Amino acid sequence: MTYRGYVVEEGDRLNNYAIEPKVYVDDTQQFGFNAYAEKLNGRLAMVGFVSAILFEALTGHGVVTWLTHL
Repeated sequence: MTYRGYVVEEGDRLNNYAIEPKVYVDDTQQFGFNAYAEKLNGRLAMVGFVSAILFEALTGHGVVTWLTHL
């Protein structure tokens, strides 16, 4: 017998073990130019651009200059 997410055992004891959530599996293939790939590429490009600007502001050198003068 269940009561509000709990299982009532013999002697009216509550057993409040975790209830497993339903698992959702997306079977559609995510290859090529789709909305997910474009959104991910855009976000990674923004992170890279901001990182390059911060690097230049902190070191005084651009990324290319820093890489070529190792």
